[in-house]
Amino acid sequence: MAIKNLDDLRKIKESAKQAMSARHESETRVTVGMGTCGIAAGARAVMTAILDEISKRGIQNVSVTQTGYIEMCRKEPLVDIVRPGEPKVTYGNVKPEDVPRIVSEHLVNGRVLSDLVVAKI
Repeated sequence: MAIKNLDDLRKIKESAKQAMSARHESETRVTVGMGTCGIAAGARAVMTAILDEISKRGIQNVSVTQTGYIEMCRKEPLVDIVRPGEPKVTYGNVKPEDVPRIVSEHLVNGRVLSDLVVAKI
């Protein structure tokens, strides 16, 4: 489609926005805090453990991303999980050995691990 005017550009933007929104509504999102505090507390190892566990289990429709500083240094490493239609859950002080339990209980079975939760929005 050739862009001939500003309205054409707006239509393309709206179409792309709807496509991105639809994609995120159907997948679970996992976000690891990788700011300075998170990295110092072991977030890289947690991120690697999450990616490995998801791959090992062959789990589909999950996107794993990282974010910067979350302003909760005492609780790092932080992991947010958002399942479609559910509130965001933030796990804190996550260790790589916590990851298999988080993946099996929360990602697979939808059960929040209250002992690791630091926020639920």
